[in-house]
Amino acid sequence: MIRDHSSIIQSFLGTVFTWALTGAGAGLVFCFSSTQHKLLDGSLGFAAGVMIAASYWSLLKPAIEIASESGGYGSEGEFVFIPVAIGFFLGALFVFLTDLYLPCCEHVAKTTLSPDIYQELGKNSIRVCDTKTNDYKSYDNILLNDYGNNLHRRYKSNHEDSDTEMEKSSPNLLDIRWRRILLLIIAITVHNIPEGLAVGVGFGAIGKTKSATFESARNLAVGIGIQNFPEGLAVSLPLHAAGMSKWRSFWFGQLSGLVEPIFGLIGCVAVTIAEPILPYSLAFAAGAMIYVVIEDIIPESRTHSNGKLASWFAILGFIVMMSLDVGFG
Repeated sequence: MIRDHSSIIQSFLGTVFTWALTGAGAGLVFCFSSTQHKLLDGSLGFAAGVMIAASYWSLLKPAIEIASESGGYGSEGEFVFIPVAIGFFLGALFVFLTDLYLPCCEHVAKTTLSPDIYQELGKNSIRVCDTKTNDYKSYDNILLNDYGNNLHRRYKSNHEDSDTEMEKSSPNLLDIRWRRILLLIIAITVHNIPEGLAVGVGFGAIGKTKSATFESARNLAVGIGIQNFPEGLAVSLPLHAAGMSKWRSFWFGQLSGLVEPIFGLIGCVAVTIAEPILPYSLAFAAGAMIYVVIEDIIPESRTHSNGKLASWFAILGFIVMMSLDVGFG
């Protein structure tokens, strides 16, 4: 992130920075065991506070100002909430629909899952039968271990009202076990798509309004990078707990952030070419981030009786990000 360069370069550098922090978080698998819940819960709480603050000061506030200054939403700007509300809703809907798609990607995974992952999954497996649909959902021991269980809270919530019966799987263990490891990697990767878009949109919007500055875009990238740090750890720790080597766990942990530079460039180019969509784009990124915080990060941080610790770290994260945006934005 270097001042006075093009928005494309800024977006690329910003998202490479956030990707690097994902890798740094994943690298903690070399230092900590999967049983150190307070570290991850506190980090996730801090990340939630950072994302909430960044969503307002770096995304929603500029979106409102851009819509107001465009003059297209009422003579006195009384309807500026419309594009912001629409964009915010669509951002949340995007993440929600993506989650709905995750259980449906079995046919893709069978052709794309690395043989190395198959090799690592020689563990006990459980199949869960939904008695309403007679559809089997497959789980390996990652589901039963630490954060692998909770990272896919959103996926499981789609089936939480189903009556289930469990049986030990026997003949097709590999076909059963691929699902949990794939969902573990995909879920975090999906989270990083709106975050990459947010950084790209932030840099693409520089100069469009008083609050859309280089500093605010930089702070947004820093905030998302802070959020990505525990996210990388949240991937690598359960993978290692499931039996993968530390190096493989680190590799897949950092790989989950690779989509951010790609979607950061897409977001930057989109708002540069089509300036009228800026309010929608900024609000879209904010809606996606807030949905992830409410649906995933906050529940995830409270699963090991560290809820109050996570809450206070969330307050601290909010204050830190607010100070960055207000004081240095």
